[in-house]
Amino acid sequence: MDKSLHPHPRLWQDSRLLSILASASLMVMAGAVIAPILPAVITDLGIEPSRGTSLVSLHFLTVAIATPLFGILADRVGQQRLLLVALVTYAIVGMAGGLVQEIWPLYVLRALLGIASGGIAAAGLGLIGKLYQGDTRTQVIGYVSTTLTLANIVYPLLGGLIGMINWRWAFGLYGLGLVFAVWVRVSGRSGRRVEPIVNTAAGPPPPFKKLITQWPTLRLLLSLILTTGTVYAMIAYFPLYLKTTLAAGTPMIGGMLAIQAVGAALISAIGIRPLGRRFGNLGSVGLGLGLMGGLLILIPSLNQWWAIALVSIGFGMGVGIVMPNLYDALAKVAPPELQSSILAAGTGSGFLGQFLSPIVLGIVLAHSSLATVFYVAAAIDLGLGILLLASR
Repeated sequence: MDKSLHPHPRLWQDSRLLSILASASLMVMAGAVIAPILPAVITDLGIEPSRGTSLVSLHFLTVAIATPLFGILADRVGQQRLLLVALVTYAIVGMAGGLVQEIWPLYVLRALLGIASGGIAAAGLGLIGKLYQGDTRTQVIGYVSTTLTLANIVYPLLGGLIGMINWRWAFGLYGLGLVFAVWVRVSGRSGRRVEPIVNTAAGPPPPFKKLITQWPTLRLLLSLILTTGTVYAMIAYFPLYLKTTLAAGTPMIGGMLAIQAVGAALISAIGIRPLGRRFGNLGSVGLGLGLMGGLLILIPSLNQWWAIALVSIGFGMGVGIVMPNLYDALAKVAPPELQSSILAAGTGSGFLGQFLSPIVLGIVLAHSSLATVFYVAAAIDLGLGILLLASR
């Protein structure tokens, strides 16, 4: 029996997996900590609001650029070594943001924070690709997706609470990178180990440039860009809809976003493996996108809280189906020697989608209505889902 195929309950006893999940959560922290304290930062540093808002999204661009490059580096120097360096750099650069007195040094630090986040993403997913296979890898990537969803809830709350004392103190949360670096180091030595994959095929692996330009790979990368763009629409425009249409307060908006994580967690725990076995990666992705698109269409017509809650849970379940299967499909198209590189390219594509989404959907909102934003996002999900189902 393959040592990598741990029974599902035992995964949570794997200290190495837990350290990777904790490290992955820092990718979300990059923007989640500064978002709730941004008004105070803008006021204290005397920043023009139109310029200051880019502090939240600037790192998306540098993550998108840096992650594929770090994926190639991880395959050469080792995933754990890169992860340790990226975590330490993340902590130092992140905490330094609390010391700045002007906007331009903060811009530079935010860009560097995105680069460090790219290293964490490339090394973390690379480790998962090396350590787990088959259904277990799909399950683990599902845990990563759920971790990121939960982190999107927890870190803004922590940043806001600490920022109430002084916004500069909130930057101290980035110091968790040092804590997680120690955890990764210790768990790599004493935690449960899983044998890495060894490529026994004859001949060298195909060049990375050739692999990433093949249609099966490009199709998955484009799918990640489009999917993460529509997920960002839900994160950014759903709260706006709740506030402007239903006069929802901050606690209710936070609750509606939080239960999306419940849906993602539920499907990760009980649904990922059965769906994967029944429909395969692309079939599962198509079904998940269909669920996401159908629920996005419903949002503009909702006016009862119980219906909104059901839609939030269902959308979280759709995301919980789509993202792990897309990354698992990416891992399958690459030989073991290039898995870090190809998974990092996928992560970069995901962050690129998040960076482009507010630009594209912002144009839609400026020329139409909030309802149209949801319809456009739904059309993207449904169209992509149909194409992927047809190409199984």
